[in-house]
Amino acid sequence: MTSRKTSQTMKPATAAKKLGVYLQAAPAEFQEGVISRDELNALQADPPEWLRELRRNGPHPRPVVAAKLGVSISGLARGGITEPLTTEQINELKDANPDWLRRERETQAEVRRENARLKDQGSE
Repeated sequence: MTSRKTSQTMKPATAAKKLGVYLQAAPAEFQEGVISRDELNALQADPPEWLRELRRNGPHPRPVVAAKLGVSISGLARGGITEPLTTEQINELKDANPDWLRRERETQAEVRRENARLKDQGSE
């Protein structure tokens, strides 16, 4: 008795998260369909123009915005950033370097240092 292997599928929101793009900015056919693991792998291996454009210019989801700014997602919220941002808006924020962004970057750097210290301490 041979079992047939079924293709694993995911919701568009999950696929968008894995691709690092903002779902509402993706084409309607992507937002409304179900994505198989094979389709996701194909999108990652050879991204279509719409995916390259979204990754390049946005709008970007909050985790991507946070990473590009070097802060946590919570730090974005504390800074009043609750909406997706484009690459241009992110660059403008970096150039302006407001007080909240400097504070959040310092906090993030502290967290990284502490995590590294704990990791070193744990390996001794």
